[in-house]
Amino acid sequence: MVSAALSGELKGKYGRNSLPVRRGDTVKVMRGTLRGHSGEVLRVEPSKRRIYVQGVTAKKSDGTDVEKPVHPSNVMITELHEEDKERRDVLARTAEDK
Repeated sequence: MVSAALSGELKGKYGRNSLPVRRGDTVKVMRGTLRGHSGEVLRVEPSKRRIYVQGVTAKKSDGTDVEKPVHPSNVMITELHEEDKERRDVLARTAEDK
């Protein structure tokens, strides 16, 4: 539900086009007004299908910055946070099929 495309380098390495976004991944915004911005995923909200990226903020009328949610289809994963055993297992299964 909260998957994003992989960069060309990661596609070649893992043989997959997309993966679910996890906290700690580094992503690049590909669409919208913040296009080109890269940052680490701070949190993922599967119920709302949104992710929060470090540095992607909006200014409120009182001048404070708030995190701006981004839809995962508008980002590309550039670096994976592989400390999660489940993710390593998924990537290992894909590598075996290759």
